[in-house]
Amino acid sequence: MSVIIVIDDEHRQRDILQTILEGEGYEVHTAPSAEDGIKLIKALNPDVVITDLKMGGMSGMQLLDTIPDDLIKPAVIIMTAYGTISSAVEAMKKGAFDYLTKPLEKDAIVLTVKKASERMELLKENIRLQDALFEKFKIEGIVGESKNMKAAMEVVRKVTPTSVTVLIQGESGTGKELIARAIHYNSPRRTGPFTAINCAAIPENLIESELFGYEPGAFTGATHRKIGIFESSDKGTLLLDEIGDLPSLMQTKILRVLQDKEVRRVGGKDNIKVDVRIIAATNKDLEKEVIKGTFREDLYYRLKVVTVNIPPLRDRKEDIPSLVRFFIDKYNNEFGKRMKGISDSAIKAIMDYHWPGNIRQLESVIERAVLMSDTDIINLDDIKGELRLPTDKGILDIEIPEEGINFEELEKELIKKAMTRANNVAAKAARLLGMSYKTFWYRLEKFNISSKEDMPSQKKN
Repeated sequence: MSVIIVIDDEHRQRDILQTILEGEGYEVHTAPSAEDGIKLIKALNPDVVITDLKMGGMSGMQLLDTIPDDLIKPAVIIMTAYGTISSAVEAMKKGAFDYLTKPLEKDAIVLTVKKASERMELLKENIRLQDALFEKFKIEGIVGESKNMKAAMEVVRKVTPTSVTVLIQGESGTGKELIARAIHYNSPRRTGPFTAINCAAIPENLIESELFGYEPGAFTGATHRKIGIFESSDKGTLLLDEIGDLPSLMQTKILRVLQDKEVRRVGGKDNIKVDVRIIAATNKDLEKEVIKGTFREDLYYRLKVVTVNIPPLRDRKEDIPSLVRFFIDKYNNEFGKRMKGISDSAIKAIMDYHWPGNIRQLESVIERAVLMSDTDIINLDDIKGELRLPTDKGILDIEIPEEGINFEELEKELIKKAMTRANNVAAKAARLLGMSYKTFWYRLEKFNISSKEDMPSQKKN
């Protein structure tokens, strides 16, 4: 129920408005002066204020300027005589919602108050959603107590209050977008839009029009104006994910946006100023891409004003128990389950696993275990099918010496053997290793495995 305050120095006018609005189901309070009205506004934080423009003492115009900034400002409706309509219009320019002319008509009162009340409900719902997003992505809520994760989060805390460009580097599944959202929703731009696009997922012939928009007639099929992602992200944050896969021509155009802070729609003649914070993310080593000539050096240095390196899960295994608990709680709530925890044997298997898909893979394993388990504890049987490597097919046959092994060399050898077994078909090799296609391709590039000649000879039976 909306709360309304009526302010008027005429007793009869206050009573009439109170009777009409209470009959419509509103909670109505009245005040005989603007000074008394301000006290009620501070005490009740109303949705709508209806005030006379001309009163003894403070006027309705002055009241409009006096409403405290620490409140969600109510929708203010000005009541005015015909001779002062120009003043009411001036009040609207200063933030009033609408005005009513005296003598007041019941239908006009009810309709105007209804519109003002609906607008305030939408505004408050928007604030509630923003607060929920802030709570979800607050920096303190990001799970990570390992040394290298703490170092990454310390960088995040320092850059969050600013608008500097940030480059987030990390393998697929490490949570780069989560970090980007945390930066946005804890920054002064939190009330602006957060937009995330995957540069690798948009066809090369469409990416310019998606980012910059276009004018009618710019190309076949362009029948109307389209606002691009940069324009629609104004006053907010734009995450350019997988920026290492951005085509070379678009790298040049993104560089120009970073330098000039303006865009031009495809087919347009005018440059349009944009105020957008850029966060770039990649699972590639951009410095190596610069050396190879596939990524512009000047753009690289523009992007890496501040770099946040997100460690892979295998390098922050001390965080795994906390992450497991977090995901159990999350999916208990989502599925209406009451899973109490995880068995010692299951957590040991999880700790021993190398997690090629990082946190995304761990979350998927826990989600399935919570959903499918018939007990209140995640047991080894609930997860071993998700973690088992295909050793029974002869891909892995390695003795572990007492002095230990180099895990990266082991991983590289395993991928080579999988490619050999799959006749150099990456999709099949990825399935053999239980990896996503995207994660497997990342590792092929990481270890520079690209042709049959690099593969070990397949053993003859």
